[in-house]
Amino acid sequence: MMQPFKPKVKAPNPKELQVIQKILAKYRLTTVCEAAACPNRAECYARQSATFMILGNTCTRSCSFCNVKSGRGERVDSDEPSNLANAIAALNLAYVVVTSVDRDDLDDYGAAHFAACVRAIQQRVPEIKIELLTPDFRLHKPSLDTIIASDVHKLAHNQETVRRLSKSVRPQSDYERSLKVLEYYAKYSHAKIKSSLMVGLGESVAELRESMRELLDVGVRELTIGQYLQPTPKHHCVEKYYESAFFEDIKEEAFAMGFEAVASGALVRSSYFAEELGR
Repeated sequence: MMQPFKPKVKAPNPKELQVIQKILAKYRLTTVCEAAACPNRAECYARQSATFMILGNTCTRSCSFCNVKSGRGERVDSDEPSNLANAIAALNLAYVVVTSVDRDDLDDYGAAHFAACVRAIQQRVPEIKIELLTPDFRLHKPSLDTIIASDVHKLAHNQETVRRLSKSVRPQSDYERSLKVLEYYAKYSHAKIKSSLMVGLGESVAELRESMRELLDVGVRELTIGQYLQPTPKHHCVEKYYESAFFEDIKEEAFAMGFEAVASGALVRSSYFAEELGR
């Protein structure tokens, strides 16, 4: 029988946690930390860091690993860009990650709203570094161009898993399409390009290495690798828990392949300590 995974995370400081939650509530913002039940959210809140999720908290896709609710997309909040910028200023952040649910119901898949958020943040906190963790926008090139034109510090899109498992793990997404999105970002933007892979979904190490090479080949230079944790019994089962030595070994392999920045560990997620990766 597979032994349960017992992660070790720092307990939050109640006062610091309360401060950040009040700011989020004041500006009606959603964080990935809460929506995706991230195991690091207490630690990140304690150091006043968060990854913001725009365009609502309901995803128009339904991935078997993800704890974000799926359904019809919510009304786009025109006040969200200014609220986001004000919250970031209140939190005194120097680096921010902005991501979103998939919005296949919108003509541009939400790209213009991403750009509006970037403009608002840059106007409110000019010195800040911004990372955008985007959906695939169904490889709609005008939407990708809108994202590229925002001229942020880093562009990311998560591959999530290996080729063989992609269709079962992300049934409404596409492995090749994700590669092409990352390739487009790498070819036409000056931003650093980043992606993320989970392990424990049933992949082999050989398949993982293949995905790493394919990401590198399309221009990805920053990579995060973390252990998949099943958020609820209805989600994809964990097929394997990897030892800490594996994450150290695969990190060294990634560097040897040519990646310039790598974060690898059981509790590593795509935005975990994003400000430290590839500084």
